[in-house]
Amino acid sequence: MATFKQLYLRKVFALVSIILLVSVILVLGVSSATWNKVSSDHYSLQFYDFEIVNEFPHDSTAFTQGLLYAGNDTLFESTGLYRQSSVRKVAIRTGKVEILHKMADSYFGEGLTLLGERLFQVTWLTKIGFIYDRKNLQKLEQFTHEMEDGWGLATDGKILYGSDGTSTLYQIDSQTLKVTTKNVIKFNGQNVRYLNELEYINGEIWANVWQTDCIARISPNNGTILGWILLPSLREGLLAAGYNGIDVLNGIAWDSGNNRIFVTGKLWPKLYEIKLHPAKKHYNSEDIEKLCLA
Repeated sequence: MATFKQLYLRKVFALVSIILLVSVILVLGVSSATWNKVSSDHYSLQFYDFEIVNEFPHDSTAFTQGLLYAGNDTLFESTGLYRQSSVRKVAIRTGKVEILHKMADSYFGEGLTLLGERLFQVTWLTKIGFIYDRKNLQKLEQFTHEMEDGWGLATDGKILYGSDGTSTLYQIDSQTLKVTTKNVIKFNGQNVRYLNELEYINGEIWANVWQTDCIARISPNNGTILGWILLPSLREGLLAAGYNGIDVLNGIAWDSGNNRIFVTGKLWPKLYEIKLHPAKKHYNSEDIEKLCLA
């Protein structure tokens, strides 16, 4: 017959066993969830190469800061540099400037986007922006914004998205022009600095990263990096062809009706229509940090 002490020890052993079993289940469950999340995040991050579908002439004196599709094979473009900044409507196939609004010499034009019938533009080293009539580029009004600087602009048709040269992506109320949401964009734990020209494409924000040949594909919901588009061969091709005066890749435009993507750069003599493909080369985090984190 079991003694009282033996019964007590059996109960303690049983209790400890149950506690250990529950702990193991919890640890395995958390570990599994964590691993699944890491695996899912890693799997969902895509890298893209491209093919050139078409090449078009582009004003090689245009210091491109903002670019967007205007319909009927035309683009709206914002250019920078003091005493040379402008907003223009450009024919894609010829590169001809159809309408030009020259900005005051004291302003350095930056990002540009179209919401309804109005073009919104920001300027460098100021918190001042301008609104233009899309039909004739007549300036309608001036506004101030709450970003640290004016670099890039885009819209989903309802709200504005902005960049200021930091790693922050802003959401801005298009009526009040007040910042409603901020997301700090990170890759592999590091801030993605110098977010520049922006475009809203199929539910994503695409952002040029200044001083790189990379475009980051970003979730506007939480700022997660969804993928990277790697375009170094465009600039390298221009340099090899003798275009030594070019500056960095900058400018993304999307023709949503025909699913066409256009890219160019500052002082580039060409505008490219490109088509994306999953990269054949394997890229790890260190590769992307070297290529895309300025």
